[in-house]
Amino acid sequence: MRALDLAGRAPHLRGMQDTDTDPALRPEFLPGPPERPALPAIAKGMRGRCPSCGEGALFTGYLKLAPRCAHCDEDLSHARADDGPAYLSILLTAKVMGTLQLFTYDLFRPEPWVMAVSFSLGVVAMALFLLPRFKGLIVGVQWAKRMHGF
Repeated sequence: MRALDLAGRAPHLRGMQDTDTDPALRPEFLPGPPERPALPAIAKGMRGRCPSCGEGALFTGYLKLAPRCAHCDEDLSHARADDGPAYLSILLTAKVMGTLQLFTYDLFRPEPWVMAVSFSLGVVAMALFLLPRFKGLIVGVQWAKRMHGF
């Protein structure tokens, strides 16, 4: 075992500062700005509003994000939702509609073409309804956690 000096450092480290020996004190390991409250940001994003102020529109089109909030001037160009909204909407739509389809067939025994047409329309409508909401959810989480330059 090596002998330690009064500061608790090994003799070969005597000339070093505490920040040099303790990686938790180095600037790259110091915590960044605090996280913002996630639930209000998620709720605002799911309503299609800016996660910062809740007033400006989050989208300029169906799924196209606005580059900046028109109300508070928050930069929204950093958001990267990628395939997350599609994955979540498919996951929820498949679960809900698949379960509903099983119960419908078991209880009513409709004709196959009725099942195919009605559930095809239902799946498309539900997925299209959920896509912008899930994109707003992901942008809200990214804004709250200060991800991707927010």
